[in-house]
Amino acid sequence: MALLIAILVIVILIGIYVMMYNGLVQYKVHAQESWSQIDVQLQRRNDLIPNLISTVKGYSKYESSTLEKVTQLRTAITNVPADDHAQKMEVSNQLSGTLKTLFAVSENYPDLKASAEYQQLMEELSNTENKIAYSRQLYNSTVAALNAKIQSFPSNLVAKMHHFTQMEYLQVPETAKETPKVSFDD
Repeated sequence: MALLIAILVIVILIGIYVMMYNGLVQYKVHAQESWSQIDVQLQRRNDLIPNLISTVKGYSKYESSTLEKVTQLRTAITNVPADDHAQKMEVSNQLSGTLKTLFAVSENYPDLKASAEYQQLMEELSNTENKIAYSRQLYNSTVAALNAKIQSFPSNLVAKMHHFTQMEYLQVPETAKETPKVSFDD
């Protein structure tokens, strides 16, 4: 009888161990998939940028510095190694800021703002920026769940044994935290 109880306890412990390990793997896979969604949206934005630049170039011959910066950042983001999430998001944040400048530049060109092609590109780009923001939120939520599992007892023991490490959150750039200045003065 004691042998049967010992075997039952061992089977239960092995079952718990397997469940904890599988849970950690599941959270890690979800975090990786969340990052993949960010990557997909960044690529979508990169695909839209050349069309936007060519449309804007036709209207604004002398805004070349902003267009060049957008092109440089687009190239830079494609050259970042796939596993360097921090650098990819840093370049992406710079690109988002430069795109905001491009949007502001377009305000000086009523014909450009009225262009159907420009309107469509701006809408797609705006939707993509929203999807990037949502994907970042999802990634951080998934990373939080994984990190909590890695830190919680008893799954932290399984995590240490199998070398699960905490993942980094995507941070909001300091420039995005600044309060925008609004002025109604002419």
